[in-house]
Amino acid sequence: MANSMLEYSKTVLKKVSFDALLFCKELKKALLTLLPEEVEELKVWLENYITDKPELQPSLIYLKA
Repeated sequence: MANSMLEYSKTVLKKVSFDALLFCKELKKALLTLLPEEVEELKVWLENYITDKPELQPSLIYLKA
């Protein structure tokens, strides 16, 4: 069950990646829900995931907070 919330968050983010606003909303929820070490893993995953998705680049601002 370890990382199940992290995996769930990744799945949700992938499914809503068609809409940048929805993606940001779900990312904010994930950052509030996950444990600190899971947040770090999500950051690494997110930076790799949005490399070829310029419309999702603004979501990186939530990682700086």
